[in-house]
Amino acid sequence: MTIELGALQALRLRGRATVGDVGAATGAPAGEVGPALAELTAAGHCEQARDRYKLTRAGRDRLVELLAAERATLDQGALAAAYDDFDAPNSAFKQLVTDWQLKDGATPNDHTDAEYDAKIVHRLGELHEGFTPLLERLVGLAPRLAPYPERFGSALARVRAGEHTWLARPMIDSYHTVWFELHEDLIGLAGRSRAAEAAAGRAE
Repeated sequence: MTIELGALQALRLRGRATVGDVGAATGAPAGEVGPALAELTAAGHCEQARDRYKLTRAGRDRLVELLAAERATLDQGALAAAYDDFDAPNSAFKQLVTDWQLKDGATPNDHTDAEYDAKIVHRLGELHEGFTPLLERLVGLAPRLAPYPERFGSALARVRAGEHTWLARPMIDSYHTVWFELHEDLIGLAGRSRAAEAAAGRAE
């Protein structure tokens, strides 16, 4: 995977991303991310505002080209089958996040019930364990996804250590953030659209 594709995709998914965000998403060495973003900025594919970067229209167009070229090299039949297998864990994760946010589907969870939260953290661990073989399969089909196992593992470790914001908080590499980005990647790799997936009830 070229860092160009990974970086542009990270900027698309994050909206505004730091060098650290792009490094985590791409798995690229820290010393390579800054120069790569500088090159993309010079090419007009992204622009910098303080310590964050965002895609330009030209960058989006370039990303579309790169993603199409990537898809052309992948086994689309195997990806489609793997994406279908992603539906069950995706539904389970959506329910887990709902239960984390709402008790009994209606009452906001104020996280004062340690036993309730502990049960959901336990469920997350079980889901992670069951999902790992599929994730490894996906990485084998699309090597650009290689950073995801470490990102999921890091978020889970933080949640288990009591840093519960790392389960579903936006704007950090929480388990939910990583899950959302993986789902977006899978939708694109399978040649589908988020609108169609949402209509089918599969959008996370």
